[in-house]
Amino acid sequence: MEYGLHCLLGLVDAGEQPRSARDLAAFQGISPSFVAKIFPRLEKAGIVEAAEGVRGGYRLARAPETISVLELVDAIEGPKPLFECQEIRSRCALFDDGAPGWATRGVCSIHAVMLKAEKAMRDALASESLADIAGRLQQKAPPAFGMDTRTWFDRRIARRRSGSPAQGKDGTG
Repeated sequence: MEYGLHCLLGLVDAGEQPRSARDLAAFQGISPSFVAKIFPRLEKAGIVEAAEGVRGGYRLARAPETISVLELVDAIEGPKPLFECQEIRSRCALFDDGAPGWATRGVCSIHAVMLKAEKAMRDALASESLADIAGRLQQKAPPAFGMDTRTWFDRRIARRRSGSPAQGKDGTG
């Protein structure tokens, strides 16, 4: 999930210019195969859209202000619960002939706490957007970082168009 969020930050300032999954992975120093697996999920969720061809890649399908972190987590990881209750309360050694009704009535007390925690986490993730994260990064990074990022991606795109060999980590050939 973390890698996907970092890659999506690489699309915030891209505008209409798509960025390839391979370039996004190289920029973050992560596996291109991992990025190639998560971007179709993001596309299916309507978060990114794909563009084909030499200038192809991905761009945000919507404004980053409209994309919640919860939506990103669910798209990448799937909407799975944090905790899955195994109902071990009915297996107590004292219940040889089966658990009494009081022991298994209602939601397990541990599960109830976990459900409450999960709801709080999901609410917190829903209250944050991709733009919020990008804004925090922009406040933290020096002003030149944004320009350096755009230049790095532009060089990669230009070299792909010209058919030059793969670039080094800094985007140069």
